[in-house]
Amino acid sequence: MNPATRRGWVLLLGDLRTQPQGLARVAGWAALEALPALLGGHLVARAIDDGFLAGRSGAGLGWLAALLGVHGLAALATRSSFPALASVVEPVRDATLERVVSGTLHRASAGVDGLDAAAVSRLTQQVETVRDVLAGLLMNLRRVLFTVLAATAGLLTLDPAIAVLTVPAVIGSLVLFGCLMRTLIARQRAVVLADETVASSAGTAVAGARDVAACGAVELTVDRVGRHMDASAAAARAMGRGAAARNLTASLGAYLPLILVLAWTPWLLRRGATAGEIVGAVTYVTAGLEPAVRLATQTVGASGLRLAVTLRRLAEASAPSDVREPEHPATPDGYELRLARVTFAYGPRSEPVLHELDLTVPSGSHLAIVGSSGIGKSTLANLLAGTLRPDRGEIRLGDAPLDAMATADVRRAVTLIPQEAYVFAGTIRENLCYLRPHPEPAALDQAVDEVGLRPLVDRLGGYDANLAPTDLSAGECQLVALARAYLSEAEVLILDEATCHLDPVAEARAENAFVRRSGTLIVIAHRISSARRAGRVLLLDGTRAYHGTHDDLLGRSSRYAELVGHWNPAPAPEPIEAR
Repeated sequence: MNPATRRGWVLLLGDLRTQPQGLARVAGWAALEALPALLGGHLVARAIDDGFLAGRSGAGLGWLAALLGVHGLAALATRSSFPALASVVEPVRDATLERVVSGTLHRASAGVDGLDAAAVSRLTQQVETVRDVLAGLLMNLRRVLFTVLAATAGLLTLDPAIAVLTVPAVIGSLVLFGCLMRTLIARQRAVVLADETVASSAGTAVAGARDVAACGAVELTVDRVGRHMDASAAAARAMGRGAAARNLTASLGAYLPLILVLAWTPWLLRRGATAGEIVGAVTYVTAGLEPAVRLATQTVGASGLRLAVTLRRLAEASAPSDVREPEHPATPDGYELRLARVTFAYGPRSEPVLHELDLTVPSGSHLAIVGSSGIGKSTLANLLAGTLRPDRGEIRLGDAPLDAMATADVRRAVTLIPQEAYVFAGTIRENLCYLRPHPEPAALDQAVDEVGLRPLVDRLGGYDANLAPTDLSAGECQLVALARAYLSEAEVLILDEATCHLDPVAEARAENAFVRRSGTLIVIAHRISSARRAGRVLLLDGTRAYHGTHDDLLGRSSRYAELVGHWNPAPAPEPIEAR
C-alpha cells in the first residue's frame, strides 16, 4: 500500500476511534435491521410447512404477519440510524477539513506549494467526498456485515447442507472482487489526478486570459487544456471498463448461490428437506445474501474506491511541508533586524530583485520603504517577515539568523500585513483575535479605538456580530487587518501598503497608532506622507538603495525627489486675469 494511502486510512480510523458511542449506536441499529435476514427464511419455511401445506391458512398468514412485523422493526431501526450516523460522520469531516486547510496553508506559507485551483478542489470537492462516501460506506457496510452474518446463521440453523452449498460461492466472489481492487484503485486515482489537472490548467488559463490573449497564445493554451481534458476522458473510460468487471463479479456472487440451491433441490428433498425449507433457503439467498453481495461490491467498488483514492490525495495535501525546522532553534536576544549582503531573485535565470542589500532596522524604530512599482518593496517585506529566504546573504533578528529560528517563533515576533486584507466569515472577535486568541478586553478595545475601527464595530453590533467580508469595503477590511495586527504580540510589524484603501486622514491615524504601540514599524509607503512620518526612509532604486531621513534623501537622491514630486504634483497655476 502506498505510504500516503496508508497514512490516509490511519488518519481516518483514528478519527473514527474518537467516536465510540456513535459507532456503538450505529452497530446496535444495524443489528436490529438484520432481523429480517436472520428470521426471514425460518418464518417463510414455517408459513409453508406448518401453514399452507398443512391446510392451516390462518397459521400461514400468522407466520407471514410475524415476518411483516420484523420488517417493520427493521424499518424503524433504519430510520433511527441516521442521527447516529451523523454523530460519527460530521466530526470526522470537520477533522479532515481542519487537517487539509492547515496543511495547505503551512505548505503555501513555507513556499512548498502555490495556491491554485487544484488546492481549491481538495478543500471543497474532495473533503465533501470523504464526508458523503464515509456516510454511505458506514450505512451500507454495516448492513452488509450484519446481513451476511444473519443470513449465514439462518441457513445453518435451517439446513447446514444448504449453507455448505451457498456460502463458499459468496466467499469466492468476494475474493475475486478483492483481486480486482488494486486495478480499480489505480484507475480511480488516475481519474482524480486527471480532474485536478484539468481544474488547475483551466483555472490558470482563465485567470491569465488577458495575458494569453495579449501574447497570442490562445491556440497553445486551448491545446494544452484540451490535452488535459482528453486525458481525463480516457481515465474515465478506463474506470468504466473496471466498473463493468466489478459488476460481473457481483453478479457471480449474487446468482450462483441461487442456481446451486435450485440445481440441488432434488437431492435436498431426497435427504429430507421440506418444501418450506427449500423456499426458506431461497429466501435467505435472494432476500439476504444476494442483496448483501451486490451492495458490498457496489459500495466497496465505487464508494470505497473513491474514498481510498481521495484519502491518499488529502493525506498528501495535509502532510507537513518538506521545509525542515532547525534541529536546535535559535532564540533572538532582541528585535533589531539586520540584512547583510542580501541578494534575491525569483528564478535561477532571473535578474536579482535585490542585490547585496545591507540594512539595519533598530528595535523600536519606524522605517518607510519607498520606490517605484515592481522595484522589490514587497519582496523585501517578505524577506524581512521570513516568508521568503534570500539566495545569498543573511537576515538576523537580534543575534539569531532568521532561517535558524523556529517558524512559529518568527511568526510570533514578526507580523506582515499585506495590501489585500484577509477577512473571513465569522464574528468580529474571531477576525481580530486569531493572532492573539485570548486578549484582555481592555487590549481589544484599545486596538479597535487606536486604528479607527470603532465605528464599524458599533455599526455591525459589537464584537460578537457576524462579519461577512463581501459586505465590507476594501478600506474596512484593511482596518480589520490593522486592528488584528495591533492586537498581536509581534514586536515587528510590517505594513505592505496595508493602508492603500484608506483616505489620508484614516491612514495617518492608523500609522500613528502603530508608532505609539511598542515595537518596530516598517511601512511600504503608498503615499509620501508615510515617508514623512517615518524616522528613516529606505529608497529602492534598481540594484541600489539609499537610506536616510526624508529631508536627507531629498537632497541626496534625485530619484527620491522625483518620487516626491510624483506623489505631490505641483498645483495648477492660477489663471491670469486678462487686462
